[in-house]
Amino acid sequence: MDYSLGALKLLREQLKHARETSSQTAMTLGTILFQRAWLQGVLVSGSDEGRFVLDDGTGLIDLSLSHDFRHREWKIGMYVMVVGGYFVRTGDSPMIKVHKIVDLSPFPDREAMWYLEVIEAFKLFYQPLFEE
Repeated sequence: MDYSLGALKLLREQLKHARETSSQTAMTLGTILFQRAWLQGVLVSGSDEGRFVLDDGTGLIDLSLSHDFRHREWKIGMYVMVVGGYFVRTGDSPMIKVHKIVDLSPFPDREAMWYLEVIEAFKLFYQPLFEE
């Protein structure tokens, strides 16, 4: 994992446009090279189901949690932030291999603020790269 590449603040809808590079160690979104994505959303499947799925309001994405994160009870309805490697899987839904997960449920304004952060990041940093 190349940590010099920033984790992009994105929505699931934007990630569907990401493409694998020829090296298959990174992804591209327009001309932006990345390996990790930063998403926030509601868990629609958690510890009780044994499968972790995030709904960010634009789509669903599977989460792969390491053993380090599985010791905590991640319940349906929690609003969480996840950062991790983004993987497109043939014949299956895309997945984030989680490096960081934080429960933001105690902060009810985080969801509304998240959409503004993603819009701002796109306008300031990503959109100019799409126009090149």
